[in-house]
Amino acid sequence: MDRREFFRKAGKAETVQARKATGARTNSGLNLYAGPWTKNEVQHLLKRTMFGSKLADINYFAGLTMGQAVDELLSPSAPMPSPPVNDYSPGTADPNVPAGSTWVNNFSTDGTINSVRRSSFKKWWTGVMINQDRSIREKLTLFWADHFGTETDTISYSQLIYNHHTLLRQNCLGNFKTLIKNVTIDAGMLRYLNGYLNTNSAPDENYARELQELFTLGKGPSVTYTEDDVKIAAKVLTGWRINNTNFSVYFDSTKHDTTTKQFSSYYGNASIPGQTGANGALETDALINMIFNKEEVSKYICRSLYRWFVYYEIDASAETNVIEPLAILFRNNNYDVKLILQTLFKSEHFFDVLNQGCIIKSPVDHVISCMREFGVIFPNTVSEYADAYGMWNYIRGWKASMNQDIGDPPNVSGWPAYYQEPQYHELWINSDTLPKRNQFTDIFITNGYTRNNKKIVINAVTFTQTLPNPADPNALIDDALSVLYRAPLSAASKQAIKEQILLSNQTQDYYWSNAWNAYIANPLDTASFNIVNNRLKSLYQYLMNLAEYQLS
Repeated sequence: MDRREFFRKAGKAETVQARKATGARTNSGLNLYAGPWTKNEVQHLLKRTMFGSKLADINYFAGLTMGQAVDELLSPSAPMPSPPVNDYSPGTADPNVPAGSTWVNNFSTDGTINSVRRSSFKKWWTGVMINQDRSIREKLTLFWADHFGTETDTISYSQLIYNHHTLLRQNCLGNFKTLIKNVTIDAGMLRYLNGYLNTNSAPDENYARELQELFTLGKGPSVTYTEDDVKIAAKVLTGWRINNTNFSVYFDSTKHDTTTKQFSSYYGNASIPGQTGANGALETDALINMIFNKEEVSKYICRSLYRWFVYYEIDASAETNVIEPLAILFRNNNYDVKLILQTLFKSEHFFDVLNQGCIIKSPVDHVISCMREFGVIFPNTVSEYADAYGMWNYIRGWKASMNQDIGDPPNVSGWPAYYQEPQYHELWINSDTLPKRNQFTDIFITNGYTRNNKKIVINAVTFTQTLPNPADPNALIDDALSVLYRAPLSAASKQAIKEQILLSNQTQDYYWSNAWNAYIANPLDTASFNIVNNRLKSLYQYLMNLAEYQLS
């Protein structure tokens, strides 16, 4: 959707034309937002920082100030989610972990067990997203999982996958430099990019390359480290090993390159003196310090966060007014991620009308938001864990079919929609994935998914009862759209939808009001229920099939 064209038609031609004249999509910057704080702005904030905007959450945050809402979203108070459990027995026997118990503390090298545990992890992660608290933690965890781009099949060992994931979740709002150090010597990452094979006799360049190209500096005309810098960085990182008994990480000084490492002019011809014994591990810190001396690190991470949470395109105005000052703030505050996000989410730029409703939902956002906004009820995660995991797996499968298989991005670069110019988020929509998006919502608004006589399905009537005035068809449509949509529908479109669906091709509003009130008066009457239920299912199915539903 061309947002500039939309707002020109919506009566904002003068503002948009002025921005176009300066070559800027928007001229707003990081000044503190002082505009309206209505449910529209609340919904925008929630759609970007969480998976979906449930009506209860919209109402809750509308009762706070903008600053309070941002601060609360960036201050998770809920405990970390309980770890994944053995949901795969009796299909696959696990001699050390009873069914329903967690496997994360049991180290196994059995390939079959690790395979079913990897599957268990992905199901569990889907459930964690659906049951997220009122904070940014889950969406930011997915951001870091994409940023560091590990693949479960390559890591293989389920404990290492879970531990790597936990590292990202626990540090998602912390110090980025510390996170880089922790990821560098994380067993999962050492497995994924061959760090555990990196020795003085056979340096492996995989992690050294991605550390610079993907994790810290990025690419671009100002990033001119050399191929030799990659090779030398690999030598710095030699010696890190994984204990095959318990998967702990240790430093083996006999595998470490103790020579002095000389870097290129890009790094100011810096050198890292070779160290022996246990001190060899200190060279890793020296390498990270050297990389973080480059301003490009702060700019690259700020751009990455911007593309996830604000807009995919960064023009000259956004670079000058948003990215550069954010990057300075990032560097001056020791790479504090939370501070950067606070500044961004409280800014006039974030709430700029041209930054609202302009991002195509990722498959994860599309699927999880649907479940959360309609309040789909899943089995109890303790007493009915097998069915809960089975249903989470069904949801996970839909995300994967739309090209976002959590835990397994295409490669170390992550999902192309977050970096591939010039399409970016448009890559989520194609002739294969769009029909699947519609098929997913069609299934859930009609029959849902059944397992062991338990069903997950959108209850159209229950959702409608949460709206303020469901007896009024005009209010019902407006209130439903205020939860589900970010791009507005025209008055003519809403009138046509009302008449054709809620009024069953009649013209008077009472055709719906009478039907709804009759159901409320006698909710056990099957005929009354079916009348409103069928119309509501048709309404929501139609709304979810429109292009506007794909936008966040």
